[in-house]
Amino acid sequence: MASAAPDSSGLSESQQLALATVASVTNQEPSDAIPLLRRSEWNVQIAIAKFFDGEAPNPVEEARAALVSPPPSTQPAHRETLLNGLSSFPREAGVPRGQPAPRIVPQPHNQTSHQPSPILSMLFTPFNVLYVIFSKSLRIFGYLFPFLPRMLSAFFAGNSPASSRLNTTGRRPLNPRDTAARFAREFEEEYGSHSLHFFENGYAQAYDLAKKDLMFLLVVLISPEHDDNSTFIRETLLSETVTNYIHDPQNKIILWAGNVQDSEAYQISSALNCSKFPFTALIAHTPQDSTQDSTATMSTIARITGLLSPSAYVSRLRSAIAQQSAALDRLRATRAEQQAAQNLRNEQNSAYERSLAQDRERARLRREAEASELLALQGAAEKRESEKKQRQRLEEWRLWRAQLMLPEPRPEDRAVARISIRMTSGERVVRRFAQSATIEELYAFIECYEILKSGRPSQPAPKPQDYRHDYTFRLVSPIPRVIYDCEDSASIGDKLGSSGNLIVESISEDEDDEDDGE
Repeated sequence: MASAAPDSSGLSESQQLALATVASVTNQEPSDAIPLLRRSEWNVQIAIAKFFDGEAPNPVEEARAALVSPPPSTQPAHRETLLNGLSSFPREAGVPRGQPAPRIVPQPHNQTSHQPSPILSMLFTPFNVLYVIFSKSLRIFGYLFPFLPRMLSAFFAGNSPASSRLNTTGRRPLNPRDTAARFAREFEEEYGSHSLHFFENGYAQAYDLAKKDLMFLLVVLISPEHDDNSTFIRETLLSETVTNYIHDPQNKIILWAGNVQDSEAYQISSALNCSKFPFTALIAHTPQDSTQDSTATMSTIARITGLLSPSAYVSRLRSAIAQQSAALDRLRATRAEQQAAQNLRNEQNSAYERSLAQDRERARLRREAEASELLALQGAAEKRESEKKQRQRLEEWRLWRAQLMLPEPRPEDRAVARISIRMTSGERVVRRFAQSATIEELYAFIECYEILKSGRPSQPAPKPQDYRHDYTFRLVSPIPRVIYDCEDSASIGDKLGSSGNLIVESISEDEDDEDDGE
């Protein structure tokens, strides 16, 4: 039933001012701000702090509610000793199924460290300074009298209570893998060869494997000091019925066992609330419950204590596994579907990456082809430009060389050689040359024949700069075949006499290379 809205007309002036202040700061209606101010004894600061930070529970109201509500029903507490327990009232009957099973990572006692609070550190700082000064003084005193430290250490070692805290079992603390190997070795030495396959690592590793592969983790804890320990192992755990059931692949069981005299097994027994030996716990992956911690996905689904017959032991395990198998099968199917979907996504991503790589390769090849084509076009353009420049400079050289040609001797001149030249076009040209002229004069005449045929240039032409002319033909006498080199410094008269018959042969690049090789 809703209460009536508070009336602000009956408030005093100071209460009206407080109400206006709180309403303006918190942006509340007066009907909501008045109850808050009443709970805060009309203190504006307290009311604003309660509005923004939340209100703490009122112990007076809680006490009144506790008096009105009926007291909870109490059940008689049953206490059990660690070794004996109450066989008539087994503890697992009071433990709810699905109790979270913690993941235990053992930590040796010699590795534990205790960090004091900052306040204690500040309080004990003067004592630490005095201790350092006193210890250094004792070191100097011990250096002067060497026999005193040995005497004092022997005295305090004999009277120190630390000796009572030593490990009386004589078992050396080892890492989880070595501890599991030692347990398996001692188990085989004590009970002979057997068919059980213990997990060869620590409890945390077995826990993680069972959680990852959705298997059942069977934890067996034994105490050599317990009277039923040997009987349980020989008649129940090592029986054919139990071993066959544990190693049946369809049950998906991981067997981990430990001796509570070891640190790891002792910590596990405390975490699993073990109160009687021999102790067996079946741990499995359970669906997450909103009422529990979201990370507690591994739970203890069965607890078996005391002596049981092999059939009863297997029956308890079979019943717990049967109740949980359906949920695990659904979870395995879900994981299989997720894995299949992930594999499909991976294949699709891989195919996409391959297709993308092929596209990139095709694009690269296309770019390389375009670049090669562009280079080829640039090379062809440069070659054409070079050939054009070469032809232009050749024309300039011909004009320059034509004006240097010796004129044809007159008919009455002596020491004249009459030369008949057959051009590459088939035209035959007959001309007189001075016998004192060089062979190069013949080559120049043939090179500049078109210019000389049209007439000598009227204007002087300059010699092209940085140009070296190479003749692309050679002069050959047919019978006998003799090649006359243009670089020969001999005169026409020495080589041909007063007359000669020459043929102009073009020199190809291959023939030029062969001549160079020879």
